[in-house]
Amino acid sequence: MSSMRAAPRAANAWLYKSGMTGEGSHDFARVRRIVKTDEFSSVFRLRPAQKTAHFVLYTRPTELPHARLGVVVAKRFAPRAVTRNTIKRVTRELFRLTALPALDCIVRLAKPVNAKSGPATNGALKLAVRTEIAALFAQQNKDVARIARIAARNAQAETQVETPAAAPLDKPVAP
Repeated sequence: MSSMRAAPRAANAWLYKSGMTGEGSHDFARVRRIVKTDEFSSVFRLRPAQKTAHFVLYTRPTELPHARLGVVVAKRFAPRAVTRNTIKRVTRELFRLTALPALDCIVRLAKPVNAKSGPATNGALKLAVRTEIAALFAQQNKDVARIARIAARNAQAETQVETPAAAPLDKPVAP
């Protein structure tokens, strides 16, 4: 029975790696990741954009045509590798499914999520992580939209100030 399952998984993995899934921007390829230390440092230099009970989101605008993600889960806040990997997996999934503008985003675990005495991962942990990360990304989208509206309003106000008011045509001009 297990050999019957292995072939479809291998075929699906081949299709995904070759880019034949048709998902386009829903992948999490290397170009959508922040991987270099100096890239992480340049985003961390800025103040945090959003905070939740356990996570902090740092963002920085980028000239790339897409958003990129970095995830930092310290061992002191999630002592078990299973927990850290679950947090990273859920974060990557939500990032992949959320339409963010061209930003470099770093999600950092800022407070402990569970202790060594409890289970390493469970449905409640996954739900809590999913809820908090979704809230971070949703709030970031709202903030970006608000900033875009303000910029458009300011640009419109500047164009109105730059165009001089035309003189009324119905009054005769004195010689």
